[in-house]
Amino acid sequence: MILKDFNMTKDELVETAEKYMNETFKRYDFIADTSSDMYITDENGGKYLDFLGGIAVNSVGGCNKAVIDAINEQASQMIHASNYFYTVPQTMLAKLICESIGMDKVQFQNSGAEANEVMIKLARKYGNDRYDGKRYKIVTALNSFHGRTLATLSATGQPGSAIHKGFEPLVEGFKYAEFNNLKSFEEAATDDVIAIMIEPVQGEGGVYPATQEFITGLRELCDRKGMLLLFDEVQTGWARTGELMAYMHYGIKPDAVSMAKAMGGGMPIAAMCATNEAFTALGAGTHGTTFGGNPVCCAASYAAISEILDKKLDKNAKEMGEYFMTELSKLPHVIQVRGKGLLVGVVFDKDVAADIKHEAFDRRMLMSVVQPAVIRMVPPLIVSKEDIDKALDIIKECINAVYA
Repeated sequence: MILKDFNMTKDELVETAEKYMNETFKRYDFIADTSSDMYITDENGGKYLDFLGGIAVNSVGGCNKAVIDAINEQASQMIHASNYFYTVPQTMLAKLICESIGMDKVQFQNSGAEANEVMIKLARKYGNDRYDGKRYKIVTALNSFHGRTLATLSATGQPGSAIHKGFEPLVEGFKYAEFNNLKSFEEAATDDVIAIMIEPVQGEGGVYPATQEFITGLRELCDRKGMLLLFDEVQTGWARTGELMAYMHYGIKPDAVSMAKAMGGGMPIAAMCATNEAFTALGAGTHGTTFGGNPVCCAASYAAISEILDKKLDKNAKEMGEYFMTELSKLPHVIQVRGKGLLVGVVFDKDVAADIKHEAFDRRMLMSVVQPAVIRMVPPLIVSKEDIDKALDIIKECINAVYA
């Protein structure tokens, strides 16, 4: 649907949106009309270089043909079926996911927060089943972000923040420790703790990758104390960091991992994968979903993941990410570049991230702000060197304008 279909002006559409919709984010002065590969086009035909990627969702580019074809074919056959039935797209997607990343089983959800919810439930049930209710707590990292539902915002390690404020009392059973500080996690892992849950790269927290020593130490700690190691890969999963899953960088395997964003090619789908041992805690009836594993979303996800695998987009993310971060570090007023693959954070010497973002928008490039001095860029995994060079030129112009 495009604006002219409703015989409305842009101002009328904005007025209608503000009247009827409760806002999630402060919006750009922009109507996203169409998308293709690395670009989003506005209502006037203006093309924007997309280094926001639908917040790390448009992994295989805007309106990827394989994804569109899969959606159209499945929608013409069946749009929805209850999870009381087997369906081909859901079953074959489960096989593709588990065999690609070395996990045993998958449970489908609709969003990243839901995938983290079911991972939290798995850990709770696992601990209660084995330790008579004496072990149920989960340790997460300070400055983490795990979602906006009541349990996942409670898991989010940002005490006193706007994410927590006003939603108290939070869900009981979460403890926080310092990211990349193994000793802090060891001290938090008391006898009532059943799991450790982390992002391998903290996104909203400022784009901080976990160190090898930290991840290796967490795996050893969990093995030693009979705890589960849970990875929130809602943002990092499916080639974003240069490996299919970010845990593959570290040579370890978590007991469970959540995923969403990149796996659907733009469609709303998420999943939680785990080992057979961990999944013994969640038998039939312990967790359910009406829409999770929807046939159309599963068909789209099968196509998107196949594109990632067939086109080796993990390799492209690694190569392009290394080039991008190297060149970004040479720009004036940039004091640090953090990230893995195409999950890139740029730290400036002043709190100018919002100004940089707005200057970039004026030059038709999209990005996001995660901290006052930090911008985050998560372009589609199909990004080329030419796209990156164009982005670098725009960012340099933005820096010159902001610091003039």
